[in-house]
Amino acid sequence: MAIDRKRAIEDLAQIKMKGNTDGLMPAMGVLIQFLPVSFWNSFSEKMLKAGGSLYCRTVEKGLERAAHECGYHTGYGIVNSDEFNAVVGPMIEKVPEDVLHGAYAVFTAWGWADAEIVELVPQERMVVRAYGYYEAEIRDTFPVRRPCAYMIQGVSAAFMDIAYGGPYPEGLYKYKCRQTKGIEVGDPYGEFVVVPA
Repeated sequence: MAIDRKRAIEDLAQIKMKGNTDGLMPAMGVLIQFLPVSFWNSFSEKMLKAGGSLYCRTVEKGLERAAHECGYHTGYGIVNSDEFNAVVGPMIEKVPEDVLHGAYAVFTAWGWADAEIVELVPQERMVVRAYGYYEAEIRDTFPVRRPCAYMIQGVSAAFMDIAYGGPYPEGLYKYKCRQTKGIEVGDPYGEFVVVPA
């Protein structure tokens, strides 16, 4: 891997983002927003409670799908932005593998998840480990029985779609992700395995 992860995170974290009157921040080629973790977790909790045991899996799949679609379109904009190319671009030696590592540097720099790729077999398999993420805090307010980091699951599949799924935007849903460990269920980290769909 050619990406200097620590330096990329430090440099990406220096990018100044300012909100507009709509509460969005135009940055890195996409419109983003920053809401408290508690907002997103309470949103997920309310949906899961409303679905009850009968529709729990349907709600979970919907939350992951929303993250997958958002991660795909937002991620594509980010890795093709001037800011990404200025910070991460000079470190890229192997495309798309180094771009994937750079995408997780953005993920970490912006506080969405302290996540990194620990295994990558191009086009076949990616394993991501996360030491902090939104849903890790969900266990404090909502009882969970199984890992439930829908955001990282969706975004990780989306990042593989961007890298190996084919030309944008036809590459969506070529990969899927399964969470195998979760801080929210007492594991020391979250682990996410991405494979072809």
